[in-house]
Amino acid sequence: MGARVSRVFRNFNLENRVHREIGKPKPSAAPRHPSTKDFVDKMSKHPEINETIHQKDEPLAILLRTVYVNSIGPPQQDLKQKDVPALMEEERRLPKSSLQGNPFGFSDVQNVPKGKLSIVEALTVLNNHKRSPKTWTAEKLAQEYCLDLQHTKALLEFFIPFEVKIIPPKSEDKKRIKAT
Repeated sequence: MGARVSRVFRNFNLENRVHREIGKPKPSAAPRHPSTKDFVDKMSKHPEINETIHQKDEPLAILLRTVYVNSIGPPQQDLKQKDVPALMEEERRLPKSSLQGNPFGFSDVQNVPKGKLSIVEALTVLNNHKRSPKTWTAEKLAQEYCLDLQHTKALLEFFIPFEVKIIPPKSEDKKRIKAT
């Protein structure tokens, strides 16, 4: 309904508005600066100057054709070709642990670069260290997962896995609503 109303107002008296717009005088050029005004007057008096400006200069064109640039830099390579060898050279390892069914919403990682951990591995490392810090020391974890020792110590110091605590009821004697 709104489109019909707007179309009526848009098309109202359209032909008269078009003729009025066409009949308006064309906008004139901006006034020229006094210093360029003399130059423009000379150009209009001598049309041969304008012709020489727009005419092709044959000797210069011949000289331009003889110019040839030799590049002695390294050969240009595709960016895609540069990136592929760098990825292939990077050492990778198979993940130590993975969970079934994408529990965190991420696809399961097939291989991990050395010096890095997947999310599942990071949680496993933190949990192992938390449960038995004497057996899973920073040195052993760094060696097991191909990590830098300093980064492993920082990981164990600054990241702590969540702890789920189930608090039992205070007494068993309290009345509860039973499921029916």
